[in-house]
Amino acid sequence: MRKNVKLTALAAATSALALGLTACGSSSDPSSTKAEGGKTDESKPLVIAASPSPHADILNFVKDKLAAKEGLKLEVKEFTDYVLPNTATEQGQVDGNYFQHKPYLDDFNKKNGTHIVPVVNVHLEPLGLYSKKAKAVTDIKPGQTIAVPNDTTNEGRALQLLAANNLITLKEGVGTSAKLSDITDKKGLEFKELEAATVPRALNDVDAAVINGNYAIEADLSPAKDALILEKAEGNPYANFLAVKDGNQNDARIQKLAKLLNSDDVKKFIEEKYQGSVTPAFGTPQA
Repeated sequence: MRKNVKLTALAAATSALALGLTACGSSSDPSSTKAEGGKTDESKPLVIAASPSPHADILNFVKDKLAAKEGLKLEVKEFTDYVLPNTATEQGQVDGNYFQHKPYLDDFNKKNGTHIVPVVNVHLEPLGLYSKKAKAVTDIKPGQTIAVPNDTTNEGRALQLLAANNLITLKEGVGTSAKLSDITDKKGLEFKELEAATVPRALNDVDAAVINGNYAIEADLSPAKDALILEKAEGNPYANFLAVKDGNQNDARIQKLAKLLNSDDVKKFIEEKYQGSVTPAFGTPQA
């Protein structure tokens, strides 16, 4: 999900809720997809909530090019809000969603008492280290300053990226919640914490900066070409996935969509359309 997943959206959730759930209600309301006997009626459309890009773009590719072959009727509902897709999924207004990563979902479920679970990973928008001064990561030297996002999710993510590339050392076990105070060896580097959306604008004022994939693209940076280092997709906890309310994982329509989202056709679509700015993250589903 693009960072994207701004926790500030929580504040807007209340006022947007009524409008969003009304928009979700339609003739294909999932509440009417149960056939007699309580089994899912596979002839009914599968309704998935998604962020516009790349999530809805990927789903619409599946809808237009692949779904008919599997006998799947797919309906995509776009949301720019990052609360309502989970709320609508929890309440049965949609069958599932595709917009978020595991750290965000865990936090959302904990704070809201929801029961959303991942089904299968699809893509990653890789976080990267960028610089207008250094040509390679080895050019980053003691005394230089690196800008990092200041929110909990992305700061931990940024520090893990730096640690994985031997720019810093972190306390053992801090995981994705790492903070600057968890650095045990800064290796002479200084750090500047900024709101994630503003980090690209700081590139002229610092020696390097860790930037979210979507903000890099908005700043006319190409993650695949311009980043000194990038997150790896496989096994990455920030992979974006198809999600459903717990108990609906075995819906035959969900299983068909999961298969298609992890197909060679979707992999090729992601690689050709996004040229490394979005990368496939197929692999073991998040548990």
